Amino acid sequence: MRDEEMRIALYCRVSKNDESQDPGNQLNPLRDYARALGGEITQEYIDMSSGSNGDRKEFLRMLEDTDKRKFDLLLIWSLDRLSREGISNTLGYIERLRKNGVALRSLQESWVDTSDGPGEVMIAVLAWVAKQERKRIVERTKAGLERAKKEGKRLGRPAGKKDSKPRRKSGYLLRYHKGR
Repeated sequence: MRDEEMRIALYCRVSKNDESQDPGNQLNPLRDYARALGGEITQEYIDMSSGSNGDRKEFLRMLEDTDKRKFDLLLIWSLDRLSREGISNTLGYIERLRKNGVALRSLQESWVDTSDGPGEVMIAVLAWVAKQERKRIVERTKAGLERAKKEGKRLGRPAGKKDSKPRRKSGYLLRYHKGR
């Protein structure tokens, strides 16, 4: 299929659902890239959550639309925006795309391009690197929390602070109310 006939989908993901991360930083360059390829943008999928699991609303919708063959090319900012689940899961998603005739291209990593074939080994390496980066993030967060505890800082919600959203009653809370 020639690029000018290509139906293109864009997938963006930021890790936080707040103002500190703007998906537009990925989306706008991806739109420019799609226009440069001469294709038509038919879908845009934007998730604001961690890439550590595949249970993301727009990600799942994108996979369903892949099965329905709603687009021919999926453009992503980088492979870690698609998934940080490791080699097996990431390659599984890419194989699902390929099985449905959808190519994958990364804007930041030109070697991530399944439309020309030899990128599979590089994708496996990058999937592993993305998973390792996720582990480093977790380790740094835990180290920071441990340091804060040692410095005597109080962690968690301020005393007396009410939840802004209702919590599920399970585990500790149920045992607490039962003992009253």
